[in-house]
Formats: sequence, C-alpha cells, structure tokens
Amino acid sequence: MTIRYVSAGCTVTGKARKHNEDAILIRDEVGLWVVADGLGGHSAGDYASNLIVERLGALPRSGSAFDFIEAIKDTLGQINADLLQTAATRGVDLIGSTVVVLVSSADCMLCGWVGDSRAYCFEDGHLRQITRDHVHGGEDDSPHFGARQAGTGVLTRAVGAEEHLFVDWVVADNRPGMTFVLCSDGINKEMSDAELGEQCRRLAQPHDLVASLFDLALSRAGRDNISAVVVRLQE
Repeated sequence: MTIRYVSAGCTVTGKARKHNEDAILIRDEVGLWVVADGLGGHSAGDYASNLIVERLGALPRSGSAFDFIEAIKDTLGQINADLLQTAATRGVDLIGSTVVVLVSSADCMLCGWVGDSRAYCFEDGHLRQITRDHVHGGEDDSPHFGARQAGTGVLTRAVGAEEHLFVDWVVADNRPGMTFVLCSDGINKEMSDAELGEQCRRLAQPHDLVASLFDLALSRAGRDNISAVVVRLQE
C-alpha cells in the first residue's frame, strides 16, 4: 500500500501583532512539513523562523528516513549555533524560534519539536496532542523565555536560546485517514483542543480545515501570529 499526502497551510499576522514572526514549510514531495514561531518580544523573531524554513526547505532527502532525521537534527543544530552567533554580533540577548517538524517514512510518521509549537493527530473522531509543550508553569498565553512573569509560563526550550539544542521526537502511525495538524500557539490561544477536534471532525480536507481554523481564530482576539499546516494521509 502506497500512502500519499494531501496538505495545506497558512500563516497570518493576526489582529494584535504588527509583524508576522511565524513561518511554515510544506514539502509533500519529500514528506516534510514545518511550523516555526519566532519569539515575540525578542529581536528578529521573523529572522529566526524564516532561517529555519529556508534551511530545511533546501535540505535534500536521500537514503533512509533515519538519515533524513539526522540531517534535520544537524541542520537545526547549526541554525541554533548561527542564531547564538548572530545575537552576540548584534548585541542582543536572544534571537530564537520554536519549531515543530513532521516527517513521513514508509512505516510511520515522525514528529520533532522544540518549544511550544504543537502537533496533533486526528483519527477515528479523536484528537490527541502528540507533542508536549516545553513550557513550565502558568497559562502559556505568551510564554517568555527564561523569565517568569505574572500569568505566563516559562518557555524552557527554543532554537537559538542555549548552546546545546535538544529536539524531542515522537513516532506516530501512518494509516490512511489520519490527519496531522501542526500549529503555532496562535491557534491554541484562540481555541480549545475540543474545538480543534470538532473542526477536524467536520472538515476532512486540509484546505477546508485550515480555512475554518483561521476563520475561527480571527473571529476572536487573534492575539498572536497564527500558523497551521494540515497533512492528511490517503491511499
């Protein structure tokens, strides 16, 4: 059985921010999808997120899925080092981004992430988050890296934040009919997981689901940049 992928994605500034510091990447031809969320309130968050999708967008896929995962990890590690150097050169405290990555293989889907950009899996009417936010404490309405502020969580991991980058990975199944949703926190600030699951139940096609998610988020406060990539597996 050969599984093919139908995907769609979008990123918008939202209703409150002046600039869009998110970036997305869709590469159906190599089985790679990415959402990156530059750290708002820090210098050049858009530079960091766009560097991630630019470098991963240029990454060739050859050999095994394991080889591709290793290349992605190496690329993110190099980006981390480059962002640290750029921040030092510019004399700023941090230039960083969160990221979530989805990779297809013959036998499974692999998801890696740093920070609080999320991945969900929807199958048989049920939605579950397959990533775990790298945020400590508080409501993560607007996490701040390394410093606790009232009513917020502490973002404990980001690309460009520390010398050594640690990417968490999880393995998921790849059965036809499964849908994966990658998103920045601009989505989960405006809707609950229950609401996201309901949208997935109503709308099977990625383009329709993305459009509905953005309509819903923008009908509310739209407090942050909003980004999502939806990938549906088909025979």
